[in-house]
Amino acid sequence: MISLQAYHTFGVNVHAEALIEIDTVDTLLEFIQTQPKRPFFILGGGSNVLFRQDLAAAVLLNRIKGKEVVEADEDTVTICVGGGENWHELVLWTLENNWGGLENLSLIPGTVGAAPIQNIGAYGVELKDSFVGLEAIEMSTGEEMVFSAEDCAFGYRDSYFKREGKGKYFITQVYFNLQKQPQVNTAYGAIQEVLQAAQIEHPTVKDLSDAVVKIRSAKLPDPAVLGNGGSFFKNPEIEPALFIQLQANYPKMPNYPASAGKIKVPAGWLIEQCGWKGQRRGNAGCYEKQALVLVNLGGATGAEIWNLAQEIRASVQMKFGIDLEVEINVL
Repeated sequence: MISLQAYHTFGVNVHAEALIEIDTVDTLLEFIQTQPKRPFFILGGGSNVLFRQDLAAAVLLNRIKGKEVVEADEDTVTICVGGGENWHELVLWTLENNWGGLENLSLIPGTVGAAPIQNIGAYGVELKDSFVGLEAIEMSTGEEMVFSAEDCAFGYRDSYFKREGKGKYFITQVYFNLQKQPQVNTAYGAIQEVLQAAQIEHPTVKDLSDAVVKIRSAKLPDPAVLGNGGSFFKNPEIEPALFIQLQANYPKMPNYPASAGKIKVPAGWLIEQCGWKGQRRGNAGCYEKQALVLVNLGGATGAEIWNLAQEIRASVQMKFGIDLEVEINVL
Protein backbone atom coordinates (compact mmCIF):
# COMPACT_ATOMS: atom_id res chain seq x y z
CA MET A 1 0.00 0.00 0.00
CA ILE A 2 1.23 3.49 -0.90
CA SER A 3 0.44 6.64 1.11
CA LEU A 4 -1.65 9.29 -0.65
CA GLN A 5 -0.91 11.95 1.97
CA ALA A 6 1.32 13.99 -0.36
CA TYR A 7 -1.07 13.68 -3.31
CA HIS A 8 -4.14 15.52 -2.00
CA THR A 9 -4.50 18.87 -0.28
CA PHE A 10 -6.35 17.68 2.83
CA GLY A 11 -3.18 15.75 3.71
CA VAL A 12 -5.04 12.82 5.29
CA ASN A 13 -2.84 9.74 5.64
CA VAL A 14 -4.73 7.16 3.59
CA HIS A 15 -3.28 4.50 1.30
CA ALA A 16 -3.90 2.99 -2.13
CA GLU A 17 -2.80 -0.31 -3.66
CA ALA A 18 -0.69 1.45 -6.29
CA LEU A 19 0.14 4.89 -7.66
CA ILE A 20 0.61 5.17 -11.43
CA GLU A 21 1.69 8.36 -13.21
CA ILE A 22 -0.11 8.79 -16.54
CA ASP A 23 1.90 11.22 -18.67
CA THR A 24 0.80 10.01 -22.13
CA VAL A 25 -2.32 8.50 -23.65
CA ASP A 26 -0.26 5.40 -24.50
CA THR A 27 0.58 4.88 -20.81
CA LEU A 28 -3.12 5.03 -19.99
CA LEU A 29 -4.09 2.63 -22.78
CA GLU A 30 -1.44 0.19 -21.60
CA PHE A 31 -3.01 0.20 -18.12
CA ILE A 32 -6.50 -0.35 -19.57
CA GLN A 33 -5.35 -3.18 -21.86
CA THR A 34 -3.13 -5.02 -19.39
CA GLN A 35 -5.28 -4.59 -16.25
CA PRO A 36 -8.86 -4.30 -17.56
CA LYS A 37 -10.53 -5.50 -14.37
CA ARG A 38 -8.36 -3.61 -11.88
CA PRO A 39 -10.23 -1.02 -9.78
CA PHE A 40 -8.88 2.51 -10.31
CA PHE A 41 -9.34 6.08 -9.13
CA ILE A 42 -8.30 9.08 -11.25
CA LEU A 43 -6.56 11.90 -9.37
CA GLY A 44 -5.42 15.30 -10.62
CA GLY A 45 -4.12 17.80 -8.08
CA GLY A 46 -6.11 16.20 -5.27
CA SER A 47 -7.53 19.59 -4.27
CA ASN A 48 -11.20 18.65 -4.37
CA VAL A 49 -11.28 15.25 -2.68
CA LEU A 50 -11.62 13.92 0.88
CA PHE A 51 -10.50 10.35 1.52
CA ARG A 52 -12.22 8.72 4.50
CA GLN A 53 -10.54 5.34 4.08
CA ASP A 54 -7.85 3.43 2.21
CA LEU A 55 -8.51 2.66 -1.46
CA ALA A 56 -8.50 -0.93 -2.70
CA ALA A 57 -7.56 0.45 -6.11
CA ALA A 58 -4.77 1.84 -8.25
CA VAL A 59 -4.62 5.64 -8.24
CA LEU A 60 -3.98 7.05 -11.72
CA LEU A 61 -2.29 10.46 -11.53
CA ASN A 62 -3.13 12.70 -14.50
CA ARG A 63 0.23 14.16 -15.58
CA ILE A 64 -0.49 14.74 -19.29
CA LYS A 65 1.16 18.06 -20.19
CA GLY A 66 1.18 20.52 -23.06
CA LYS A 67 -0.17 23.96 -24.00
CA GLU A 68 -0.62 25.13 -27.59
CA VAL A 69 -2.60 27.50 -29.78
CA VAL A 70 -4.73 25.57 -32.27
CA GLU A 71 -6.66 28.41 -33.87
CA ALA A 72 -6.60 32.21 -33.84
CA ASP A 73 -8.19 35.20 -35.54
CA GLU A 74 -8.20 38.94 -34.86
CA ASP A 75 -10.41 38.68 -31.77
CA THR A 76 -10.02 35.22 -30.27
CA VAL A 77 -7.59 32.39 -29.73
CA THR A 78 -8.36 28.71 -29.14
CA ILE A 79 -5.91 26.79 -26.98
CA CYS A 80 -5.45 23.08 -26.26
CA VAL A 81 -4.14 22.18 -22.79
CA GLY A 82 -3.08 18.84 -21.31
CA GLY A 83 -5.30 17.51 -18.53
CA GLY A 84 -2.35 17.17 -16.16
CA GLU A 85 -1.29 20.82 -16.38
CA ASN A 86 -1.58 22.92 -13.21
CA TRP A 87 -4.63 25.19 -13.47
CA HIS A 88 -3.08 28.37 -12.06
CA GLU A 89 0.02 27.96 -14.24
CA LEU A 90 -2.33 27.83 -17.24
CA VAL A 91 -3.97 31.07 -16.09
CA LEU A 92 -0.54 32.73 -15.75
CA TRP A 93 0.35 31.62 -19.30
CA THR A 94 -2.84 33.21 -20.66
CA LEU A 95 -2.02 36.44 -18.80
CA GLU A 96 1.49 36.54 -20.29
CA ASN A 97 -0.19 36.53 -23.70
CA ASN A 98 -2.85 39.07 -22.60
CA TRP A 99 -5.68 36.66 -23.41
CA GLY A 100 -8.85 37.17 -21.42
CA GLY A 101 -11.33 34.68 -20.01
CA LEU A 102 -9.63 32.80 -17.18
CA GLU A 103 -8.31 35.66 -15.01
CA ASN A 104 -11.18 35.49 -12.47
CA LEU A 105 -10.30 31.81 -11.95
CA SER A 106 -6.76 32.60 -10.76
CA LEU A 107 -5.23 30.59 -7.91
CA ILE A 108 -7.87 27.85 -8.00
CA PRO A 109 -5.93 24.71 -7.06
CA GLY A 110 -5.90 21.53 -9.11
CA THR A 111 -5.34 20.40 -12.67
CA VAL A 112 -6.84 21.42 -16.00
CA GLY A 113 -8.41 17.98 -16.49
CA ALA A 114 -10.33 18.24 -13.22
CA ALA A 115 -11.62 21.77 -13.94
CA PRO A 116 -14.48 20.77 -16.30
CA ILE A 117 -15.63 18.00 -13.96
CA GLN A 118 -16.34 20.62 -11.31
CA ASN A 119 -17.13 23.46 -13.73
CA ILE A 120 -14.87 25.55 -11.49
CA GLY A 121 -15.99 29.09 -10.87
CA ALA A 122 -15.14 32.21 -8.89
CA TYR A 123 -15.93 35.92 -8.79
CA GLY A 124 -18.67 35.89 -11.40
CA VAL A 125 -17.00 33.57 -13.93
CA GLU A 126 -17.24 29.83 -14.58
CA LEU A 127 -15.06 27.51 -16.64
CA LYS A 128 -17.94 26.92 -19.06
CA ASP A 129 -17.78 30.59 -20.16
CA SER A 130 -14.50 29.94 -22.05
CA PHE A 131 -14.84 26.20 -22.63
CA VAL A 132 -14.91 24.79 -26.17
CA GLY A 133 -14.57 21.03 -25.66
CA LEU A 134 -12.44 18.22 -24.30
CA GLU A 135 -10.92 14.89 -25.26
CA ALA A 136 -11.09 11.92 -22.93
CA ILE A 137 -10.45 8.19 -22.85
CA GLU A 138 -13.37 5.97 -21.87
CA MET A 139 -11.86 3.73 -19.21
CA SER A 140 -14.00 0.66 -19.91
CA THR A 141 -13.09 0.49 -23.61
CA GLY A 142 -9.97 2.64 -24.17
CA GLU A 143 -11.93 4.57 -26.79
CA GLU A 144 -10.98 8.21 -27.46
CA MET A 145 -14.00 10.46 -26.97
CA VAL A 146 -14.71 14.12 -27.77
CA PHE A 147 -17.12 16.14 -25.61
CA SER A 148 -18.65 19.49 -26.55
CA ALA A 149 -19.86 22.01 -23.97
CA GLU A 150 -23.37 20.68 -24.52
CA ASP A 151 -22.20 17.09 -23.92
CA CYS A 152 -20.65 18.17 -20.61
CA ALA A 153 -24.05 19.47 -19.38
CA PHE A 154 -22.46 22.05 -17.09
CA GLY A 155 -24.28 23.28 -13.99
CA TYR A 156 -23.28 25.16 -10.84
CA ARG A 157 -20.09 23.32 -9.73
CA ASP A 158 -21.44 20.40 -11.69
CA SER A 159 -21.18 18.52 -14.98
CA TYR A 160 -21.94 15.20 -16.66
CA PHE A 161 -18.63 13.96 -15.21
CA LYS A 162 -19.94 14.36 -11.65
CA ARG A 163 -23.16 12.52 -12.46
CA GLU A 164 -23.69 9.83 -15.14
CA GLY A 165 -20.07 9.98 -16.30
CA LYS A 166 -18.49 9.91 -12.85
CA GLY A 167 -15.23 7.92 -12.81
CA LYS A 168 -15.76 6.65 -16.36
CA TYR A 169 -13.43 8.96 -18.28
CA PHE A 170 -9.81 10.14 -18.13
CA ILE A 171 -9.65 13.71 -19.46
CA THR A 172 -6.56 14.15 -21.64
CA GLN A 173 -7.00 17.55 -23.36
CA VAL A 174 -9.18 20.60 -22.76
CA TYR A 175 -9.90 23.37 -25.29
CA PHE A 176 -10.62 27.01 -24.40
CA ASN A 177 -11.59 30.04 -26.48
CA LEU A 178 -10.06 33.27 -25.12
CA GLN A 179 -10.34 36.95 -26.00
CA LYS A 180 -7.49 38.94 -27.55
CA GLN A 181 -9.15 42.27 -26.62
CA PRO A 182 -10.49 41.18 -23.25
CA GLN A 183 -13.31 42.87 -21.36
CA VAL A 184 -12.63 42.16 -17.68
CA ASN A 185 -15.42 41.16 -15.30
CA THR A 186 -15.23 43.35 -12.18
CA ALA A 187 -18.82 42.80 -11.02
CA TYR A 188 -17.79 41.12 -7.77
CA GLY A 189 -17.70 43.60 -4.88
CA ALA A 190 -14.44 42.44 -3.32
CA ILE A 191 -12.64 42.80 -6.67
CA GLN A 192 -13.90 46.38 -7.03
CA GLU A 193 -12.63 47.19 -3.53
CA VAL A 194 -9.12 45.86 -4.24
CA LEU A 195 -8.90 47.70 -7.57
CA GLN A 196 -10.13 50.95 -6.01
CA ALA A 197 -7.63 50.64 -3.16
CA ALA A 198 -4.86 50.26 -5.76
CA GLN A 199 -6.33 53.24 -7.70
CA ILE A 200 -6.74 51.14 -10.85
CA GLU A 201 -9.53 52.59 -13.01
CA HIS A 202 -8.98 50.60 -16.21
CA PRO A 203 -7.86 47.13 -15.09
CA THR A 204 -6.05 44.73 -17.39
CA VAL A 205 -6.48 40.96 -17.15
CA LYS A 206 -3.27 40.94 -15.09
CA ASP A 207 -4.68 43.56 -12.69
CA LEU A 208 -7.82 41.51 -12.26
CA SER A 209 -5.87 38.30 -11.67
CA ASP A 210 -3.69 40.07 -9.08
CA ALA A 211 -6.84 41.25 -7.28
CA VAL A 212 -8.28 37.72 -7.23
CA VAL A 213 -4.98 36.30 -5.94
CA LYS A 214 -4.93 38.91 -3.17
CA ILE A 215 -8.50 38.12 -2.10
CA ARG A 216 -8.06 34.34 -2.22
CA SER A 217 -4.72 34.45 -0.38
CA ALA A 218 -6.25 36.53 2.42
CA LYS A 219 -9.16 34.20 3.13
CA LEU A 220 -8.03 30.72 2.04
CA PRO A 221 -5.30 28.75 3.82
CA ASP A 222 -2.28 27.42 1.94
CA PRO A 223 -2.75 23.62 1.79
CA ALA A 224 1.01 23.18 2.25
CA VAL A 225 0.61 24.76 5.70
CA LEU A 226 -2.94 23.79 6.67
CA GLY A 227 -4.58 20.86 4.90
CA ASN A 228 -7.87 21.77 3.20
CA GLY A 229 -9.95 21.20 0.09
CA GLY A 230 -11.08 24.78 -0.51
CA SER A 231 -14.83 25.41 -0.37
CA PHE A 232 -16.36 22.33 1.25
CA PHE A 233 -19.98 23.22 0.46
CA LYS A 234 -21.78 24.78 -2.49
CA ASN A 235 -23.48 28.14 -2.00
CA PRO A 236 -27.16 27.16 -1.79
CA GLU A 237 -29.70 28.52 -4.27
CA ILE A 238 -33.02 28.98 -2.47
CA GLU A 239 -36.59 29.81 -3.47
CA PRO A 240 -37.69 33.47 -3.14
CA ALA A 241 -40.36 32.54 -0.56
CA LEU A 242 -37.77 31.06 1.80
CA PHE A 243 -35.43 34.00 1.22
CA ILE A 244 -38.15 36.53 2.14
CA GLN A 245 -38.94 34.52 5.26
CA LEU A 246 -35.27 34.42 6.32
CA GLN A 247 -34.63 38.05 5.43
CA ALA A 248 -37.26 39.11 7.95
CA ASN A 249 -35.05 37.66 10.70
CA TYR A 250 -31.70 38.36 9.04
CA PRO A 251 -32.03 41.67 7.12
CA LYS A 252 -28.28 41.77 6.39
CA MET A 253 -28.19 38.29 4.84
CA PRO A 254 -25.97 38.58 1.74
CA ASN A 255 -27.58 37.36 -1.48
CA TYR A 256 -27.06 37.19 -5.24
CA PRO A 257 -29.38 36.39 -8.15
CA ALA A 258 -29.14 32.76 -9.29
CA SER A 259 -30.61 30.69 -12.11
CA ALA A 260 -34.34 30.04 -12.60
CA GLY A 261 -35.38 32.94 -10.35
CA LYS A 262 -33.67 31.50 -7.30
CA ILE A 263 -31.47 33.41 -4.86
CA LYS A 264 -27.93 32.39 -3.96
CA VAL A 265 -26.87 32.74 -0.32
CA PRO A 266 -23.22 32.34 0.76
CA ALA A 267 -22.76 29.04 2.59
CA GLY A 268 -19.88 30.57 4.56
CA TRP A 269 -22.23 33.21 6.00
CA LEU A 270 -24.79 30.58 7.03
CA ILE A 271 -22.10 28.49 8.73
CA GLU A 272 -20.66 31.54 10.49
CA GLN A 273 -24.13 32.49 11.81
CA CYS A 274 -24.28 29.02 13.40
CA GLY A 275 -21.11 29.83 15.36
CA TRP A 276 -18.75 27.41 13.58
CA LYS A 277 -16.04 29.80 12.42
CA GLY A 278 -12.77 28.92 14.18
CA GLN A 279 -14.28 25.89 15.97
CA ARG A 280 -12.59 22.49 16.05
CA ARG A 281 -13.59 18.88 16.58
CA GLY A 282 -10.54 16.81 17.42
CA ASN A 283 -7.97 17.51 14.71
CA ALA A 284 -10.52 18.90 12.23
CA GLY A 285 -11.60 22.52 12.23
CA CYS A 286 -13.65 25.24 10.59
CA TYR A 287 -11.15 27.81 9.26
CA GLU A 288 -10.97 31.00 11.33
CA LYS A 289 -10.92 33.32 8.29
CA GLN A 290 -13.49 31.56 6.09
CA ALA A 291 -16.16 29.30 7.57
CA LEU A 292 -16.74 27.58 4.22
CA VAL A 293 -13.32 25.93 4.46
CA LEU A 294 -12.75 22.88 6.67
CA VAL A 295 -9.16 22.24 7.69
CA ASN A 296 -6.86 19.48 8.87
CA LEU A 297 -5.26 20.95 11.99
CA GLY A 298 -2.67 18.17 12.01
CA GLY A 299 -3.20 14.42 12.03
CA ALA A 300 -6.93 14.57 11.25
CA THR A 301 -8.55 11.53 9.69
CA GLY A 302 -10.95 11.81 6.79
CA ALA A 303 -13.69 10.55 9.09
CA GLU A 304 -13.03 13.39 11.58
CA ILE A 305 -13.33 16.01 8.83
CA TRP A 306 -16.47 14.35 7.45
CA ASN A 307 -18.10 14.15 10.88
CA LEU A 308 -17.45 17.87 11.40
CA ALA A 309 -19.03 18.58 8.01
CA GLN A 310 -22.12 16.59 9.00
CA GLU A 311 -22.44 18.53 12.27
CA ILE A 312 -22.23 21.80 10.37
CA ARG A 313 -24.86 20.70 7.85
CA ALA A 314 -27.23 19.68 10.63
CA SER A 315 -26.92 23.02 12.43
CA VAL A 316 -27.49 25.04 9.23
CA GLN A 317 -30.53 22.89 8.43
CA MET A 318 -31.92 23.44 11.93
CA LYS A 319 -31.33 27.21 12.00
CA PHE A 320 -32.19 28.16 8.40
CA GLY A 321 -34.04 25.20 6.88
CA ILE A 322 -31.35 25.00 4.19
CA ASP A 323 -29.62 21.75 3.27
CA LEU A 324 -25.98 22.44 2.37
CA GLU A 325 -24.71 20.38 -0.55
CA VAL A 326 -21.13 19.11 -0.37
CA GLU A 327 -18.96 20.53 -3.18
CA ILE A 328 -15.94 18.25 -2.90
CA ASN A 329 -15.67 14.58 -3.85
CA VAL A 330 -15.94 12.44 -0.71
CA LEU A 331 -14.73 8.83 -0.81
